[in-house]
Amino acid sequence: MRILETTKYNMYKAFGLTIKSEIILQELIQRRYSDAADIEIKINTSLKNCFKSRPFEFLVENQTVTFMVPEIAIFQVKDGKEITVSPFEGANQDIIRLYLLGSSFGALLLQRGIYPLHGSAIVIDGKAFAIIGDSGAGKSTLASAFMERGYQLLSDDVIAVKFSKENLPIVIPSYPQQKLWQQSLDAFGISNEKLRPIYGRESKFCKPVIKNFHTTQLPLGGIFELVKTNGDSISIHPIHGLDLLQKLFTHTYRQFLIPKLNLTKWHFTKSTLLAERLPFYQIKRPETGFSAFQIVEKILTEINSSGNNTNTQNEIIVNR
Repeated sequence: MRILETTKYNMYKAFGLTIKSEIILQELIQRRYSDAADIEIKINTSLKNCFKSRPFEFLVENQTVTFMVPEIAIFQVKDGKEITVSPFEGANQDIIRLYLLGSSFGALLLQRGIYPLHGSAIVIDGKAFAIIGDSGAGKSTLASAFMERGYQLLSDDVIAVKFSKENLPIVIPSYPQQKLWQQSLDAFGISNEKLRPIYGRESKFCKPVIKNFHTTQLPLGGIFELVKTNGDSISIHPIHGLDLLQKLFTHTYRQFLIPKLNLTKWHFTKSTLLAERLPFYQIKRPETGFSAFQIVEKILTEINSSGNNTNTQNEIIVNR
């Protein structure tokens, strides 16, 4: 068991924010030491002694989000500026970092007014394109297929979207790592020998993105929802109207926190801006087989043919 590694503090960069952390976060880009920080990550061993809640229940009080992961830690996210971790004795550091960089940062981004989508973002022709979908839809695998073609990754798992003064959506880089299932590693010919498995998912691994990570923010050019089906073909078609707004809510990272944080109106307003300004497509792919490279070609064709201005009315179907 790997016990939590701590330090006086280290400085990191993720989601456009400078992070001062007492916990060593090997996944993040390290920065030079500085007193200026947007976020502080602290350890407070006493927090777990005064917090009572059901496991994985997210409590919100005065905009502070607190939740417990059994036998791991209590996590508290306050005002979009501070994350406190109270680890249980013998807690595994990999799991602590998993919830710190996942659910804790998801809550923190919402507190800061940054719109978090659940998916991966890829750089195409100077713009960011979001690939969203349910867990297991193949978002990270599709992003990897783009990187195999030489495209860069902006984010994996959480896509942080901020809005300019003109209400233009902009994607902020996260950190250079992906989470890939063994099946995807096999398809790309990648060995898992040096990769760290995700706790509880022994066939899913953390894969560092060494070369193809884009480090500066870019305008969001479009959104693709990836859906698995029982069919044997790949189809791409546009989504409009209320259905689009519902999908944006469904694929917002930790969307159950939106009403708890009194952000329903804010989220609806920002979702409407995305719906009005961006093309949104649904991609249906076969549940079986490996179709990521075919989907890459179809997405590139769609972006080029539409000029990335408006949703196309034509449905594209490609047989496997």
